[in-house]
Amino acid sequence: MTTGRQVLMAQAALVGGLLTALLIKELPGMVREVRIYRMTGGLRANRRYP
Repeated sequence: MTTGRQVLMAQAALVGGLLTALLIKELPGMVREVRIYRMTGGLRANRRYP
């Protein structure tokens, strides 16, 4: 018999695994976006691009 706590822990583990997989899958694209953002000047670029 599974208790409510065990079900909750299983759900938390499943959600954590899914989030980790999604992060690993999307990491290269996020790194590329950050690199482009830094090349264009980041937050200081407001003066350059009105």
